[in-house]
Amino acid sequence: MTSLKVSFRGTALPSSSPQTSRHHFSDSVSFFLPKRSVIATFPNNTILGPPKLRLQASFGKKTKASVSAIVATGVQEVLPPALTNSSVPPTLFDGKTRLYVSYTCPFAQRTWIVRNCKGLEEKIELVPLDLLDRPSWYKEKVNPTNKVPALEHNNEIKVESLDLIRYIDSNFEGPSLFPDDPAKREFAEELFSYTESFNTSVFSFFKGDGTEAAAGAAFDYIETALSKFEDGPFFLGQFSLVDIAYAPFIERFQPFALDVKKFDITAGRPKLAAWIEEMDKNDDYNRTRRDPKVHVEIYKKRFPVICSSAS
Repeated sequence: MTSLKVSFRGTALPSSSPQTSRHHFSDSVSFFLPKRSVIATFPNNTILGPPKLRLQASFGKKTKASVSAIVATGVQEVLPPALTNSSVPPTLFDGKTRLYVSYTCPFAQRTWIVRNCKGLEEKIELVPLDLLDRPSWYKEKVNPTNKVPALEHNNEIKVESLDLIRYIDSNFEGPSLFPDDPAKREFAEELFSYTESFNTSVFSFFKGDGTEAAAGAAFDYIETALSKFEDGPFFLGQFSLVDIAYAPFIERFQPFALDVKKFDITAGRPKLAAWIEEMDKNDDYNRTRRDPKVHVEIYKKRFPVICSSAS
């Protein structure tokens, strides 16, 4: 994987404004991409770098910037800026399907990945929220717990990430992400149940309440689980919802553990290392990812005790 940071500055015409009304801007955006050819346009300069991808900045009255990503499959998606408490809310319960997420939340990322994997970019609108300046209407009208993710579908709200990834897989078109094999389905339920214990063990280690041995045991469980089926490198052999349930967390745990505690989660765990390598090839997943350095900085703020003791 590679990180691409694109800086842009200049003058842009809002699409809804007359020629005489212009916005001056200066900003930068970071993207986390596979090591393949990239074409980025911001807005009139082309950058050639190591899917074929074109990134464009677009501007409007109520948005800072949005990013249009056109991957090799021809899928185009505009990633809007996160809504704040001062943003104009969407027209709720109008028959549209909306997925409320945060670009920084691993629980929400699970549902975003499923949406992408099933090719539902045009069927399910992505509505990102700024968790540091959360819109008040979200708690009042969408999710009383004020948490993401949440899915607005058929004028109803569905919540809880593990429930949502199964709901989206079962109720929308696109390739199935859950096997028919009874043995694999049974093991999948076991792995879904283990997610909370896994995350708790690692978070406790990061907070300083748990030990490296306990965190190591959690990753050993993952290594053993990845060894159960031999028809592929994933938890159930073939890629499934189980991989999606774990990927956003391992994506964050790996760089932070290595940076802060010099703890390599893949050391002595070849199945886990191979799984991470295979996940890195998944473009639908990669379009939801952030630069590992961003994850590390966020976790350093979240877990200051372990950072100070490691320094």
